[in-house]
Amino acid sequence: MHALKGVELATIDMGVGDAVILIHGFPELAYSWRHQVPALATAGFRAIAYDQRGYGGSSKPETVESYGLATLAADAIGLLDLLDIERATFVGHDWGSIVAWTAAVLHPDRVDKVVSLNVPYRGWCAGFPSTDIIRDHLADRFGYVLGFQEVGTTEAAFESDPNAWLRAIYTGIAADPTFMTDDEFAAYRDAFTRGGLFGPLGPYRNIDANAAVTKHLANAPITQPTLMLTADRDPILPAKLADGMSRWVANLTVVPITGSGHWTQQEQPEQVNDAVIRFLRRESRLG
Repeated sequence: MHALKGVELATIDMGVGDAVILIHGFPELAYSWRHQVPALATAGFRAIAYDQRGYGGSSKPETVESYGLATLAADAIGLLDLLDIERATFVGHDWGSIVAWTAAVLHPDRVDKVVSLNVPYRGWCAGFPSTDIIRDHLADRFGYVLGFQEVGTTEAAFESDPNAWLRAIYTGIAADPTFMTDDEFAAYRDAFTRGGLFGPLGPYRNIDANAAVTKHLANAPITQPTLMLTADRDPILPAKLADGMSRWVANLTVVPITGSGHWTQQEQPEQVNDAVIRFLRRESRLG
């Protein structure tokens, strides 16, 4: 457990070498990187995964405003400070990718390289458009985000049947619904039953505020070497969304992960590990 200003973050820290910060998405945990942490450590890197604020063993602030995007990025940078790490590669999936993109734009001196799973960079680190745009133009893909906005509604649905709610989330957008064992599922269910969903839903409830505070960063470039991993069967974030990323990301490598739905690092861990380690080793040689 590492204490930052106002929060404590539960971390997994394994290996020695260049640091790699692994940032999970919704509804996940540092545990989501269970296949990557040992692989990276064995390959000669220091792999650090943490429960984002609101999740798992980390602190769970009780105000929606505590989950704004700049704050989430500051948590990751604060973790570097506490661990006396000057620069690190940031690896993100889902909301973790949005945090990684934001950190790369706001704190370029601390982010050495970026790896994103599923979430492309389209010139705006906020990741999500405003709720009005979702309602008017993107409800077919992101309508669930609108359902998350009212505090208490989604929490009540989850609490009424945690097993069914989480199973539906995980299996509904996976290429193979059996990608997770019963014990692995139980680790998530137990964590969210204990901690609730208010914190994990906080970033979604800040998307309008995030869009407002990052508006001046529209078309900001990603200057770091970047690896984009696309998933060929993700119904939420189809691989084609990565087309044209080079407009904003000059040093870009795109690697398709095959046979994967949304939960890429868990559904196809060997492909992900191979791509990430190859990228890190190549860029280390070039650097």
